[in-house]
Amino acid sequence: MTDTDCLPRLGLIQKAADTVAVTMTRHLDHSAATLWRFLTEPSLLAQWLAPGEIELRPGGRARLDFVDSGTVIDSLVSDVLPGALLEYSWSAPGEPLRPVRWSLDIEGPEACGLTLKLTTPANEDAGRGAAGWEAHLEMLAAALEGVPIRFPFERFKAARDAYRAALA
Repeated sequence: MTDTDCLPRLGLIQKAADTVAVTMTRHLDHSAATLWRFLTEPSLLAQWLAPGEIELRPGGRARLDFVDSGTVIDSLVSDVLPGALLEYSWSAPGEPLRPVRWSLDIEGPEACGLTLKLTTPANEDAGRGAAGWEAHLEMLAAALEGVPIRFPFERFKAARDAYRAALA
């Protein structure tokens, strides 16, 4: 069995003239309220994404600091519906917009669908971006279970190669 055999199916890829969008869906055995807290509360964001803060209002600041890599996301919230929808750009000032849109769908008292849509400029490495989110979604699932994990680099590399092949 190879690393790619262990990957979930790839997200839905949509190519347009100037963008590539990848939509990933997960079904989680946690309430929408719990999941929303992991997407928005600084102490929980740090367990699976990065230290930072997201101001939950349109125009609010979305700042995440990936200390180990030196990457800082410093953008604005473009859409929010508390408990159901959050969108901000995955970029720093002066960079192209790369919207990240989180949607929650209540499936039961302790079950929630999570949809993540990442949009990147067509001239960027969408495979790398999607693979990064695949890795962070795995980290989110582990954090929700109370067992946070480090960035799964091998999974990232396998997902990156699979997305790049699908985008070629």
